[in-house]
Parts: sequence; C-alpha cells; structure tokens
Amino acid sequence: MPPTPIAFGTSGWRGILSDDFTVPNLRRATRAVARYLRAKTKSRAPRVFVGYDTRFLSEQLALETARVLSSEGVRPRLSGDFIPTPVIAHAIRRWRLDGGINLTASHNPAEYQGFKFSTSDGAPAPPEVTHRIEALIRKGMKGDAARGSRPADLKHWDPSGAYRKAVLRLVDRKAIRRARLRVVCDPVYGAGRGYLEALLSGDAAVTAIRSNRDVNFGGHGPDINEKELGPLCREVKRTRSALGLATDGDADRFGIVDAGGRFLTANLSLALLADYLLESRGYRSGIARTVSTTHLLDDVAAHHGVALHETPVGFKYFRDLLLEGKVFLAGEESAGLSIAGHVPEKDGLLAGLLVTEMVARRRRSLHRQVRDLFRKVGPRHSRRIDHRVSPETIASLHRRLLNPPSTLLGKRVIEVATTDGTRLTLKDGSWLLLRPSGTEPLVRCYAEARSPRDLTRLLDVGRALIVGK
Repeated sequence: MPPTPIAFGTSGWRGILSDDFTVPNLRRATRAVARYLRAKTKSRAPRVFVGYDTRFLSEQLALETARVLSSEGVRPRLSGDFIPTPVIAHAIRRWRLDGGINLTASHNPAEYQGFKFSTSDGAPAPPEVTHRIEALIRKGMKGDAARGSRPADLKHWDPSGAYRKAVLRLVDRKAIRRARLRVVCDPVYGAGRGYLEALLSGDAAVTAIRSNRDVNFGGHGPDINEKELGPLCREVKRTRSALGLATDGDADRFGIVDAGGRFLTANLSLALLADYLLESRGYRSGIARTVSTTHLLDDVAAHHGVALHETPVGFKYFRDLLLEGKVFLAGEESAGLSIAGHVPEKDGLLAGLLVTEMVARRRRSLHRQVRDLFRKVGPRHSRRIDHRVSPETIASLHRRLLNPPSTLLGKRVIEVATTDGTRLTLKDGSWLLLRPSGTEPLVRCYAEARSPRDLTRLLDVGRALIVGK
C-alpha cells in the first residue's frame, strides 16, 4: 500500500493520530524538512528547534523528530517541556536558528496531531517552502519511512525566560499594576499553561482554571470559541473579575471574556486593540487583516489615517508586512494577532496582555468600549458558520460562483473579490464570503453587516448559495 499523502494546509500538516498522522509519516515529513534545510544552508549543519504541546504522545513524537533530524545531519534543540508556538518563534529569531518544528494540532480535537514548520525568521513556512517540502516527501526514497532514526545525544532546552522578558517589554505593566485588575486565565489544558499567570504575576490578581495536563482536553478540543470557553465565562462571572484570558492548544490563538462573563469575538477584540494602540501608542504604520476578518479594521484605519492591507487567510501572509515595518498590527478572524517589534507569528499570550493593558488604561469594560467604537466609526456585526457538505455540493458551488449574483438582500453587489474564496461586497459595506476548504468537505461562510438582523439574513443567503437553493 502506498504511503498516505502529506499536505500542508493553512497552518502546517495535521491528521488523526495513528490514522494518517503516524510515526512513519512523521519521519517522512521530518526528513523532507531536514533535506530542504541542508540544501538551503549548504556548507553547515542547520539548527532547528523542536517543541511539542500537551497532546497524547507529544513528547515521544518530538523526541523521534529530533532523532530523525540528527540522523539527517541537522542539529536539533529539543524543548524540555510543553511549549507555545510563539515561544518557539521567538527562540528561532533570538538564537538565529534555521527553523523550528512544533508537534501540535493547535485547536483541533484531542484525536488530532500536527506538524508546524517555521522558517528562520520565526514565521510560519510560506506556500513556496511547504510546496518544496511536499515535493521532497514525494521524492523520498522508499526506505525512508521504515528506516527509523538513530539514537542521538540530545540536550533539552528552555527558551521561555527570554520570551517572557521580550513580550513584557511590549506591554505597559505600570498601567496594569495601577488598575488592580482581577483576571482569570484559561490555557484550556494546552501548552500555554502557566504563561499568562507568570506574565501577569505581581501586576494583577490572577487565578487560573484548566491549567493541568489533560490529553483529552476535558472531552473537547482546545479551542477558544464561545462554546468551549463556557467554563471561563462562568468563572469570570463568579469571581467578579474584570477579564478572562484564554489560549488554544499551542497558545497562538486568543480568547477574551469581558466582565460579567461575556464572550468577546476575535473580530471585536482586534478592532478595539487597533484603535487603542493607534490612540495610545502613537503608531503610524498600517494594519493588516485577512480577507475573512472584520472591516471594522478598515474603519479604524480610515479614522486614524493609516493604510489597510488585505491578505489571503493564513498568518504566513503577514510575514513581510510585519518584518518590513509596513504594519503595526496584523490580525485574523480566527483569533491570531501580532504587532510590530514582535515575532511574525500569531501570539495568544501577547494578545491577552495587550487586552489587559487596554482595559487597565481605558478603565472601561470591553463591551462599553465596543459601543464607544461603534459611535466613532459605525457599527459592524460579523459571524462565521461552517457548513459540512458533500464534495459534489462544493463542486457545484464553484460553478455557481463563476457567475455570482449581482444583488443580495435587495442591495447591489459592488465588488467581487476572489483572493481567497469569493467575497461579495454590498453598497452599504456589508459582505458575504464563501471559502471552500481545500482539505475537507467544508464550506466556511463569513458575513458582516451593519445590523444583527441583516447579518442573520446574509448568513441565510450564504447557506442557500452553498446548497444551491
């Protein structure tokens, strides 16, 4: 039987553990990365950091990854404990490594495992790199998967201290300390456990929930949506805390809960932070967002007179904008954020710290800040619904979108964008985006409107377009 194909998606390669994510496949992917890096560095042995999250067998899989790298002439640095993706990104840049591999499936359910590869700048590998690695996997010798690895003299390494010092320099700790906030942290049993508590220690009254290791993540995926953060919402309300801060399985995504236990969407969090940082920090460079992210960021950018940059979905597309100083903030609807002067990788820990600073300095709840922002730039309401459909339905949707409708909800479509999926923008600034998945029978339907009623109607139109009614 031929080996299972390995494909890198928006954020690495993921699969169900022991089904398509197997040790032989892990060896194939690791060897391909090693050969890519050896060809790139030529005369010297590449140096690669290897990390892992709290999933079942993560430590053992990371150890096998390090051994395979060593057998391929790469010098691995193996994490001594569970480690967030942004900490790995910082370590790559701080010690000028040639890349990093993190064994994590991020926010996916417990039965999944994943393989994230970061390049020497600490950013997620761009498509031209992952395509090259996929080609090397296909080209790999027949004996690669079965050949295994050889024992190596591996030393464990902990770069967390350097990361903590670096990220705290990006935050106004004095403002947080003065506000005397009560904060609840929720790493959702993931690799971010202990980080936010340590970063806020001494500056706020911090408690934590779900900070032990549970390879089943409490029976749910380590996600940061409203449903999965129900325990955090209840704890914030019970303790009368000012904030709840959550991170997903590898702590690159953030979840925010306001006073009273009210969940705040990533879109609203990003818009508030963009407005706050422009208002309080004196930034004058631009803002970057993906095609699926709220246009509140466009409104904030226009209000402050800065540029707005749009990219396809995936944090890897923000790399050059951040590294070249063209933007001070990059954010995506799926709860990813980074800022200028930090790593070109999403960082849920940094996002939580910045939201804490914003609440401390503005001394207003987040939902009150949202009302203030709507008065300043106008209201926008957004939502995403994922529709699981047959491959045939996706194929027919592709055909229908070749000739998209000219009106929606009785309003003229003024723009059709096909950067990533198909987005239809209406005259009043409302929009609908349909994005079929490239790896599973799924269509993501995003919508944004000026009122909750129109948002519901747009989502209904999106569903009808998907199923062909």
